[in-house]
Formats: sequence, C-alpha cells, structure tokens
Amino acid sequence: MTGSARRRTGDSRYGERVPLVAAAVCPHPPLLVPEVAGAAAPELDDLRAACDAAVARLFAHEPDAVVLVGDGPATGWIRPPATGSLQPWGVDLAVPLDSEQPDRGAVLPLSLTVGAWLLARHEERLPVAAVQVAAAADAPTLRALAGQVHDHRPRVALLVLGDGSACRGERSPGYADPRAEPYDEGVATALAGADAEALLGLDPVLSAELKVAGRAPWQVLAGAARATGGDWRGELLSDTAPYGVAYLVATWEPA
Repeated sequence: MTGSARRRTGDSRYGERVPLVAAAVCPHPPLLVPEVAGAAAPELDDLRAACDAAVARLFAHEPDAVVLVGDGPATGWIRPPATGSLQPWGVDLAVPLDSEQPDRGAVLPLSLTVGAWLLARHEERLPVAAVQVAAAADAPTLRALAGQVHDHRPRVALLVLGDGSACRGERSPGYADPRAEPYDEGVATALAGADAEALLGLDPVLSAELKVAGRAPWQVLAGAARATGGDWRGELLSDTAPYGVAYLVATWEPA
C-alpha cells in the first residue's frame, strides 16, 4: 500500500531559514543487507529498492549534509569517525558512518549502521552526522534533538531509521498482538500524510509494548518538520510486514 498527501506543519521558527529540506523514513532490519540475508536476500528486494528510492530523493534536494536518526542504547549525537559492524549478524562487514572517514571511532547501533549502509549504496558523498535515540527518551529531549538538526549545515536532509511493531503474527518476535496492525496503519497514514502531529502523539507505552523501534526517531522527524514549518508532502513507498515486523518506507518533501 502506498500513497501521498500534503499537510501544513506550522510556521517556521527560523523565518526565511529552512533547515530541513527533505526526509526519508526507512526500516533497519539487518536482513536488508544482502550479505546478511544470504539466500533469503531476494525476499526483501522490493523493500531494498524502496529504501534506495527514498534515499535518492534526499540527494535530489541537494542538501549540504545528511543526518541519520535511529534508535540506540543511549541518546546523543555521533559524529565521524564512527563505524557499525554486522558481525553480530554473522557477516564480517564494517560500515563507516562517513565513507570518507573510515577510521572506526565510535560504535554505531544497528539502526545507524543500516542507515550508513543505505547511504553508501549511492554515489553522492556528503557530510554525515547521526543521532541515536533511546526508547525511553522523553518529549523534551526529542524536541531538543529536533531543534539541533539545523546546527549542522544550512540545508539538511534526514534519513530516519525505524521499524514498526514486531507483533504482527504468531511467528513475529513479539508474538501476535491485535493492537499491532491498527498501530502500524496509523503510522503509515501519518507518514503518507506528512502528519507531524499524529507522529508526536504516538503513545510511548503502547509503542514499547508492541516492540516498536521507530517511535522516538519518527518523533524527531516530526519535531524537525514542525520547527521548519510550511507545507510538507508525504509519500508512502512501502508498507510490509514479511517477518511479523512492520517495515515502512516514506519520503517527506516541502510542498
């Protein structure tokens, strides 16, 4: 299921300055990386293609920098040099946050590792920064992070990494939960409609119970879009749950 819509997020706090020029939302399962998936890699070909298309749209807006936002064990900014590893998933593959700075440096969580891998699949090379957000991060913290996005460059694009619920069926990581599908449908509608308020209204308790990894990163996106202001257009490029986990791919662009 895909779709698009436009929504006004509010007046910018920055006047003529527009710090956020585009955003893409992608999931971060390690199986997205073909070397990790092995023989099962073709099962996610469509999802991988949707993620590539979303990242390509970021670069089409000619940002000065890309900021990755994903869940992690703590909350805070990570700047190059930093490197993620897919070794815990059986592949000896190191993924630097910035391919121009391959020194290992800080350790990236899975979400940002997959995000850096998605960026590296494209020829464009831009300055990259990343922020990891703990699941327990409160609303003021998320607002503060959203407000810091514009500190990096005048024109910033966000690549937001986050999985939906992990309770879509008996074989899912969180087993079956009847609340999971309606939750994911609500997020899909919000992403398709560039509805920042709907994302900011996601319940952190319910999100945790459904093992949602994307709630906090999505709310950083919503806060950044609202701070930038103006009309935004969203498009949902992919909405699947192949392994009982919701994988959503979307783009947000100024309308």
